[in-house]
Amino acid sequence: MTLENDAQRTVVTPDGRRLAVETSGAPDGPAVFLLHGTPGSRSGPRPRPVVLYRLGVHLVCYDRPGYGDSDRREGRRVADAAADVAAIADDLGLERFAVVGRSGGGPHALACAALLPERVTRAAVLVGLAPAGSPDLDWYAGMADANVDDFGLADEDAAELRLSLTLRAQDAQRDPVTLLEFLRPQLTEPDIRVVDDVTIRRLLAAMYAEALRHGPDGWIDDVLALRRGWGFDLGAIRAPVRLWHGEQDRFTPVAHSRWLADRITNAEVQVQPGAAHFGAVEILPQTLAWLTTPELADVRRR
Repeated sequence: MTLENDAQRTVVTPDGRRLAVETSGAPDGPAVFLLHGTPGSRSGPRPRPVVLYRLGVHLVCYDRPGYGDSDRREGRRVADAAADVAAIADDLGLERFAVVGRSGGGPHALACAALLPERVTRAAVLVGLAPAGSPDLDWYAGMADANVDDFGLADEDAAELRLSLTLRAQDAQRDPVTLLEFLRPQLTEPDIRVVDDVTIRRLLAAMYAEALRHGPDGWIDDVLALRRGWGFDLGAIRAPVRLWHGEQDRFTPVAHSRWLADRITNAEVQVQPGAAHFGAVEILPQTLAWLTTPELADVRRR
């Protein structure tokens, strides 16, 4: 995995906001939007360009509003990601594309599938979240204390949430590895194995540094959006959906993906033993291959 050989551009949305975008891989291949986690940025871990070329994938990454070099959209909902992805696709001349979201990016990928049904061919969610207040789901069960605290503040005290994430963002600006060290006591063994890999650790640190270099606004807005109404109907999704989850994930427990699978048409769920949250980094190449399988890319939606 590398950050090299990526083409960077700025896309201006219809309402005048700037979005920072990076593309890599095969320019003429099927396009896939990779929606980063929370916190995250367009520079997050992804396959090296040579791997993307071998897969034939044109990968598109961007900073959600408030992260990196993308302008903030205060009060944004998860659903608003669909309009931003559509604006980027229009700028790149992409009529149809697939989407994949990691962790906090998962709900945003589902928003694209629900709200851009004529453009999204397939969707994948890696270690994603279910909507807050979901019936028949104990949303916090099995979740690490760090996430419970942040999401709880989103419900109870937005000002305290801002203070907490601002302090963590300031620490990350001085040394982005502090975010990994903050999470380390709550990591399961499979996650420790992944984040202790020198290359992945470097990429995660670079992602956090880019995400938070202008402050915590994107992180704050993500947490608030994920705990509020998402603004779209999961039942509207007709594209094939793959939900992948590491069985030992403590940051977004596997029950969230199982809940989503029961409510999305054409959804399949894969729960991997011996994997956890950061296993989403390792499963991405396989997921990209599934998203761009030629004989399935134009599957008719029911």
